[in-house]
Amino acid sequence: MDTLSRLEAAIAQRRAASPDSSYVAKLNARGLPKICEKVGEEATETVIAALSGSDKELTGEAADLVFHLMVLLGAKDIPLADVLAELDRREGTSGLEEKAARKTEQ
Repeated sequence: MDTLSRLEAAIAQRRAASPDSSYVAKLNARGLPKICEKVGEEATETVIAALSGSDKELTGEAADLVFHLMVLLGAKDIPLADVLAELDRREGTSGLEEKAARKTEQ
């Protein structure tokens, strides 16, 4: 089992824990808006670290962002496998082509 799969399993397990003993359970108890706020905060901190921090700071912030994104996916019952399948689907497609295709689908 790879790192992200282990993380996904740990997050799923911790969602059922007491909010007093688990950060993941506490975030979920506070609801989707709080989880989304944390993802936004971590994304901002990642950008700041990329622009003005050290490589170590960026690595830490990127890990925080991935973690909180995984908490969000779990809260929405979206398996990591679905995200990976979407990335696989996009593989080999130009980012510009992929973005244009999304606009025509809307």
